[in-house]
This record gives sequence, structure tokens and C-alpha cells, in this order.
Amino acid sequence: MARQETTKTRKSTTRTPINPQIRISFKKAIAMGPGKADLLDAIAATGSISAAGRKMNMSYRRAWLLVETMNACFREPLVETLIGGEHGGGARVTPLGQEVVRRYRQMEAKAAHSVVREMAAFAALMAPGSV
Repeated sequence: MARQETTKTRKSTTRTPINPQIRISFKKAIAMGPGKADLLDAIAATGSISAAGRKMNMSYRRAWLLVETMNACFREPLVETLIGGEHGGGARVTPLGQEVVRRYRQMEAKAAHSVVREMAAFAALMAPGSV
């Protein structure tokens, strides 16, 4: 009986989606990855690096360091900071930043689609409840 329960658990775990993650390296830095793409989305949504960091449960410093790394890795900044004004500063994702996120999300989708069977087989090898 215990063996059947284990089999059922394994089968249900394989239904839980797991996805490959893509990280784009440039020199010694990770220029783009899932967290950085999410950060750019959050900056676009909030208009602020600090608000985006809070939304993602990360410190302003951590968010700022990720933005600095991304900006240094590309030919133009992905995020521009806005100074002062009536409501203080802010930040915006540049057109290049929008294109980078769009292309990155396309690569994620293509990668996930291309390894669907392999990921299902891989998930079956994982501990029950781990995915």
C-alpha cells in the first residue's frame, strides 16, 4: 500500500510545472536573468526602484545594485533615474530595457517549450513535494 501512495505522489509531482531558467552572462556579471527581468517589470509598474524593490521584498540597495549591473552590461541604460520634481524622483525602464525584457521573456518561453518532455522526466526524479 505504501508503494502505491508513493507512486501517486510521484505522479502528482510531475504535474507541477518546473521551468528552466536562463541567465545571460556578460564578462563576469549576469546581465539578465529571471530576477532582473522581474525587477525591470516592477520598475515599469511602479516608476520607482525603491517601490519595485519593496514589491519584490528586496532592499533598495539590492535593487539599485542589480540596476547598476544591468546598465553596465548593455550599450545603453535599461533604467533611467529621474531627479527631483514635485513628488520627488523616480525611475523608468528605457525603450532598450523594454526590448531586453521582451526578448528575454521570448527566450524563456522558447527554452521552456523546447524541453517540456525532459523537464517532466526531470521532475519525476525530484523528491515529492519539492516542486
